[in-house]
Amino acid sequence: MKVWLDVLTPKQANLLGELQHRLEAAGIKTFMTTREYREVNELLQLKGLKATQVGRHGGEKLKDKLVESSNRVTGLAKIVDEQGVDVAISFSSPEAARVAFGLKIPHYCVSDSPHAEAVCRLTLPLSLKLFTPWIIPARAWTRYGIKPRDLVHYRALDPMAWLPHYKADSKVLDTLKLDLSKPIIVVRTPEEYAAYLSDRNRSIASKVTETVAKIVDVNSGSQIVILPRYEMQGERFGKRFGSRVIVPPHVVDAISLMRVSSVFLGGGGTMTAEAALLGVPVISYYPGEATYVEKFLIRYGLVERILDPERIAQRTSAICKSQDFREFYQKKSARLMRSMEDPLRVIVQKILKH
Repeated sequence: MKVWLDVLTPKQANLLGELQHRLEAAGIKTFMTTREYREVNELLQLKGLKATQVGRHGGEKLKDKLVESSNRVTGLAKIVDEQGVDVAISFSSPEAARVAFGLKIPHYCVSDSPHAEAVCRLTLPLSLKLFTPWIIPARAWTRYGIKPRDLVHYRALDPMAWLPHYKADSKVLDTLKLDLSKPIIVVRTPEEYAAYLSDRNRSIASKVTETVAKIVDVNSGSQIVILPRYEMQGERFGKRFGSRVIVPPHVVDAISLMRVSSVFLGGGGTMTAEAALLGVPVISYYPGEATYVEKFLIRYGLVERILDPERIAQRTSAICKSQDFREFYQKKSARLMRSMEDPLRVIVQKILKH
């Protein structure tokens, strides 16, 4: 059997990269593809994963997204057909689902993001099974055309696929010239170019910039690291704040960085869940509706959701001044992780039965 994995985002590099190791350990051949997208390409290189690059990220405009996706389908069709693939796995990759369907290859989907309407509509009806966390109800998925019997729930959040096996790397401190004797505030920028947010890009960018400005003003003694999703975001923050913030010129080991951070500000993505499970105090400032994963972490008490920039800055300052916060969150997150299963075990078992 040969399994094709299509990696489109940093989260997928962690998830599908670990899945690739598991499949190969079980004697299954694998083939990985990706696209031209700085964060993903640099993270794959950082993790030592080899992937064939086909096509590129479509950027902000819907027309460009459509054109690049179409080009990518054409490129993937030829390469995947030549590889003799038996099974396809992706985290709601429209191109992977379409190519797999066209070549009569079973497509397995993994996702915790029913809010991503466009990709769900394009992938779920073409998927044999959907693997998803137990906290997301069936109705969130079946509205896209997949049947309840084709849902496979695992009792875990997605980062449980890679966090328990992750080896921290202290070199990130030297790379960013960070001093552990001073508070470290890590800010992950929100998604601005996703299809489900395309009509709100300017307002999101403005809100994030205002939030960072308040944090910089109130936390003058702290080291503030900005982790942008796109080069343009990094350039924008570097130009606005200069040496008052640290914007890595290249992708860094974000998990190792979060492990030593005093507080993490999440933009609604996977790093919010990663930081929470690592026991780092987390503030979500994501301007859109909270996702199922975020709502769960808020109810569990591992994430605070604050949207007002002034309140975010004040809360960040309070957390940085007290070690009690970190100890409280670490105990709480450890209990949660112990209650969860390994999602990759569920996925691999299903694939082996194919």
